[in-house]
Amino acid sequence: MLRRGLSTLFWGFLVASSLALFPIACLIWLATAPLDRRRRLLHQFTCFWASLYTWLNPAWPVRIEGREKIRRDGIYVMVANHQSLLDILVLFRLFTHFKWVSKIENFRIPLIGWNMSLNGYIKLRRGSRESVVAMLRASRDALAAGSSILLFPEGTRSETGSLRAFKTGAFEIAKSARCPILPIAVSGTAAALPKRGLVLQGRHPIRIRVLEELPWESFQGTSAEELAARVRELIAAEIASPAG
Repeated sequence: MLRRGLSTLFWGFLVASSLALFPIACLIWLATAPLDRRRRLLHQFTCFWASLYTWLNPAWPVRIEGREKIRRDGIYVMVANHQSLLDILVLFRLFTHFKWVSKIENFRIPLIGWNMSLNGYIKLRRGSRESVVAMLRASRDALAAGSSILLFPEGTRSETGSLRAFKTGAFEIAKSARCPILPIAVSGTAAALPKRGLVLQGRHPIRIRVLEELPWESFQGTSAEELAARVRELIAAEIASPAG
């Protein structure tokens, strides 16, 4: 009963804060759209908005390791494992500029999804080859314009918390755009908020570990399939390792 009550408070706060913060996002978009084509300021505000839900929740202490590995001028294909809805919130804690690649259903969520559209994040309709082609094109355009992109190469959240096979889309983008890959390992979120669950599961520390980037030159002769398997192994090893 206590967990359900605290969960109700959390989701109520999420709704109330979204009602308060979305109009501010709209104002930022209106004020900066002509000059800030990449929506950098709006994305930073969105990082703040998302971070509120872990900053103010003592049940979800977040530890970030390797943030210094993200070059200020770096443009990356960022890839992370996907365990929970919380992955999206905690990755905003990096406060670095990127465009999400996200399933189209997320853009339909009132307020939060609308803000994703304002940010120019990249939509993907699962099962649609036409949408995949459009996503690949939009991702390459974002990289060319100076924005990193962030994808979950598993495609969907793991049912068990174990790492699923990586799809090749992110790695095809990196190869064609001649862009470095930045792997990110997320752990602890599956226990904190399991897939298909909305009840908070007590106190669970969460860790984000930024790995060393893979320069394009290091994989230019590697197939997308081999590269996906290589990056999956790197992230799997970090998930399995203890906190540093």
